[in-house]
Amino acid sequence: MTLAESRIDRYRTRTAVAVPPVERTDPTVWGTVTSPELQNFDADGYAIIDELLTPMEVADIATDIDRLAADPVLRADERVIIEKKSNSVRSIFEVHKISAVVAELVRDERIVGLARQILGSEVYIHQSRVNYMPGFEGAGFYWHSDFETWHAEDGMPSPRAVSLSIALTDNYPFNGSLMLLPGSHRQFMPCQGETPDEHYRESLREQQIGVPAQEDLAQLADKYGIAQFTGARGSALLFDSNIMHGSSNNITPFARSNVFLVFNSVENTLEEPYSALHQRPTYIASRDFTPLR
Repeated sequence: MTLAESRIDRYRTRTAVAVPPVERTDPTVWGTVTSPELQNFDADGYAIIDELLTPMEVADIATDIDRLAADPVLRADERVIIEKKSNSVRSIFEVHKISAVVAELVRDERIVGLARQILGSEVYIHQSRVNYMPGFEGAGFYWHSDFETWHAEDGMPSPRAVSLSIALTDNYPFNGSLMLLPGSHRQFMPCQGETPDEHYRESLREQQIGVPAQEDLAQLADKYGIAQFTGARGSALLFDSNIMHGSSNNITPFARSNVFLVFNSVENTLEEPYSALHQRPTYIASRDFTPLR
């Protein structure tokens, strides 16, 4: 019997047949919330922080990530994900190791302090990336729970992780801004279908495995409703790893980009994948669990 087979899996997914939703037993808030913006995080599963960064800070980051997207050498790097149809840069992973500006940002107490409040422990960077959604041709992200993927393909034991999306451009209701189902973080939605080997090569451009059935999504939306993250550049969205979220395509002239930082508790470090044959590369799922200082 392998380690994976001997573990108790409380969030079974990627099954051969459909299985019912699982009520979450883990807390949403593990620590003590002191920031006023986070007061409803436990109930909603997300919080919006207006003016988290100043216009000058946003400009510095935006300039640096634009430089990365235009770098022809970096474009050949495996950490750079190219849009399936437009051939433009979709995402750059491990951006906190490529950009000195982002490296400084992840250690800023305004940033990492939010994660520590929710997770109740020291934290490390599980994943970082910059997402680009150009005007007219930016492709969206289908409805999904990040934890479902991180559990199945990375071996994250429990949903004791949070993501922070910092807007580098204005987020309008019409340019592909992120949508969420408030409260859906309290229910784990198993997905059907075996994880293909090296699934990340396809899923980072267009995810088809690890997404709920449409009838399940319809029931969730009917139960929880849909909220949307809109706001000026410098605002941010902090959200639970298990909340259902997604974004539509951007067919407007207004490009959208954001820095996406995932903080995981040092008490929730990765094991072997629960529903995949092999670990994903460390630029997608870090196995350096050193706490941020």
